[in-house]
Amino acid sequence: MALQSLILLGCNHWPPCCVYPPSWIPQPFPNMSTLSAALGGLSGVPELELEALMPVNLLHERSLLPDRPLEAPEPNLSPDLRKVNCSPQTFRCTLSSIPQTQALLNKARLPLGLLLHPFRDLQQLPVITSNTIVRCRSCRTYINPFVSFLDQRRWKCNLCYRVNDVPDEFMYNPVTRSYGEPHKRPEVQNATVEFIASSDYMLRPPQPAVYLFVLDVSHNAVEAGYLQHFCDSLLDNLDKLPGDTRMRVGFLTFDSTVHFYNLQQGLSQPQMLVVSDIDDIFIPSHDSLMVNLKDSLELVKDLLGALPSMFRDSRVTHSALGPALQAAHQLMAPTGGRISVFQTQLPSLGAGLLPSREDPNQRSSSKHLGPATDFYKKLALDCSGQQIAVDLFLLSSQYADLATLACVSKYSAGSIFYYPSYHHVHNPAQRDKFRKDLDRYLSRKIGFEAVMRIRCTKGLSIHTFHGNFFVRSTDLLSLANVNPDSAFAVQMSIDDSLVDSSLACFQAALLYTSSKGKRRIRVHTLCLPVVSQLSDVFAGADVQAITCLLANMAIDRSVSSSLGDARDALLNAVVDGLGVYRNTVSTLQQHGLIAPDNLRLFPLYILALLKQKALRTGTSTRLDERVFAMCEFKTQPLQQMMRMVYPDMYRMDTISDQGSLHLNDTVVPQPRLLHLSAERLSRDGAFLLDCGSVLYLWVGKCVNEIFIRDVLGCPNYASIPPNMDASAKLDFFQNMVEDRSEMGLSYHEFLQNLLQQMSK
Repeated sequence: MALQSLILLGCNHWPPCCVYPPSWIPQPFPNMSTLSAALGGLSGVPELELEALMPVNLLHERSLLPDRPLEAPEPNLSPDLRKVNCSPQTFRCTLSSIPQTQALLNKARLPLGLLLHPFRDLQQLPVITSNTIVRCRSCRTYINPFVSFLDQRRWKCNLCYRVNDVPDEFMYNPVTRSYGEPHKRPEVQNATVEFIASSDYMLRPPQPAVYLFVLDVSHNAVEAGYLQHFCDSLLDNLDKLPGDTRMRVGFLTFDSTVHFYNLQQGLSQPQMLVVSDIDDIFIPSHDSLMVNLKDSLELVKDLLGALPSMFRDSRVTHSALGPALQAAHQLMAPTGGRISVFQTQLPSLGAGLLPSREDPNQRSSSKHLGPATDFYKKLALDCSGQQIAVDLFLLSSQYADLATLACVSKYSAGSIFYYPSYHHVHNPAQRDKFRKDLDRYLSRKIGFEAVMRIRCTKGLSIHTFHGNFFVRSTDLLSLANVNPDSAFAVQMSIDDSLVDSSLACFQAALLYTSSKGKRRIRVHTLCLPVVSQLSDVFAGADVQAITCLLANMAIDRSVSSSLGDARDALLNAVVDGLGVYRNTVSTLQQHGLIAPDNLRLFPLYILALLKQKALRTGTSTRLDERVFAMCEFKTQPLQQMMRMVYPDMYRMDTISDQGSLHLNDTVVPQPRLLHLSAERLSRDGAFLLDCGSVLYLWVGKCVNEIFIRDVLGCPNYASIPPNMDASAKLDFFQNMVEDRSEMGLSYHEFLQNLLQQMSK
């Protein structure tokens, strides 16, 4: 995700997730021995688990945030297993200790689920080329670090416990070039590996990289001015598009008609072919519209240079998006690939036309959060069946019914980008963000014709997926395209007791075609301990993973039921979880709102979540903006989502080398994290807010002039150009200032409300 940096000059407001904690009142806290006794006299429990269960009185504790960004909890595994376990940035569970039974999980009142970022960019990835990919004969699990070798010739599956034979080829280790040590193979030494797949994993020859760009050229699009920036970006990135010598590209534009472009090698210039019969759309030529980029490179460059001026004087106000997508589907069906759609308004002609549904007085209701028609969903499913993903870029200054349009990407495993109030002159912040997003989008890694299957230990099962995909079966997702910026969430249940298991394992296998035409399988395996005590379940709770899973569940609840029900469910999740801890896990008699140390941020995160555009009440949030925020929650990786929910804030003008990291002869300062609280700001400071996709720098009026000169290149505060903060005030403070009538309770009031709920 491209980062957008904005400078904010001294202001009286701060984001809605601000915390206004009460004055600190000293409280006696138990020591380790007292805590152990209060938890039932646990013995042999690691000290880290006891620390995780240390009670914290949230009404009195002032400093909840750690100095550095929160890390995922370490599962209580042996050092050998912990060393080879999957990275939490790739595979993470809401509970790092799995309850033995569903009854124990129900008693804990904490959600069980997985957060998966399967195709993320990796600096190191073991790639294995072998004639034999070793898998369990029963459940088809790929061999991994958590299987058991009974001897050199037999291994036991860690998911279904079937005993399998070790193939002769697997006896040889290509890394050490030794024979007779199958347990030292890279597949058994790494929780994340990638296999070069054989023809057994192909239904057809691997497809080439195929890209079709579908561009809105109506009067509204011309006024927005996005086309010039699109063409400039694509020209700059043509040589960075992922693919090989077989790569093919095509272009399609539309307003009230649909325009195709003949780019066949040998032409002196591109030829436009216009289809005006949008009610019965057809392809005017089947051989010259999708062309080999290498062969037709000059024609493609000519077209990109000419497109912005071709429609400069257009007065056509209608948009035939539906017919354009139907034509795109026909063009791409023989090969599959990626359709990139750029739309600036509500579709108004032909199939898929949409009426305006937004009522400014009903923005806080759940009305119109679902699609107005199933046209775009059906089209997406047709695309998915042909291995086509549709990515949507919506650059609109007016309501465009993203709730309906988003379906074309949701069900085809595409991506959604939204730029509200986009204008190339009047909104430079959105213009720059669009350009940076587009540069990343065009050059990032991509996988084609993918499927992903998630397997888990016998006794566990999956019941709900979250993300953009088509569910082909209970544990199989169809992903026409896969990219490194998208993530998935999975809700789990415990069908059978795990009493005979000490470990639970989860494995995600992503089969895809690389942009170079290679069939590959990326496999991630996660191992966690199984526990029988409620205190152990709480000790392994991952507050960030829980928050992200609950966010996904709340989005579904908003659409299927109502926004109010979703908000109530989030509140109840906190009340139930902390209530179980106070009443069952900890027997220490303390007054106030008590939470275990590892869940001390739970109420804060949920309050911040309730104030996000996706879930907040009030009429200031436009419907398309709310829907886009919901789409982001369903597809963002955990680290990105958490910075959206509760951004990281640092003071910048006092950074020192104390505690710095030294990486490759570079000193990397490690400033302390600060609460998002008004009391943490000062007029003599400068503060950096990391919101994931946007960085904000708040500059106080009395900040040291040396900082202003060295960092901003200005001699003093008064000389900072006003255009540095104009877009920030518009996009950030007007939308995110804490308006108590709409944004809800302060943090202290929220805690008091929780305490009242728990006392009922």
